[in-house]
Amino acid sequence: MPRPTAAQLAYGSCTVIFSTLAMLLLSQTSSGVGIAVVAVAALLLGLLVAMTVPMPKRTPAPAQRPAAEVASPMPATAARRPVREPTAH
Repeated sequence: MPRPTAAQLAYGSCTVIFSTLAMLLLSQTSSGVGIAVVAVAALLLGLLVAMTVPMPKRTPAPAQRPAAEVASPMPATAARRPVREPTAH
């Protein structure tokens, strides 16, 4: 599961805070059960908003290069020269 982005966290948190305040002010509840219902509803709404924020597009990983193309510590010209060893007489 991918990690949430900063935008998802921000939108979800703002939704929870503002929807909680709005629902508490509109419902004018003062009971513990009413406040708990409002809090749970606000958390669910914040989760819904956070999950619907679009995720950034990921670029595909570059294709693996063959071993012959991988950079070597020797220059290309040195790698192509044949090795000549002295022969024993």
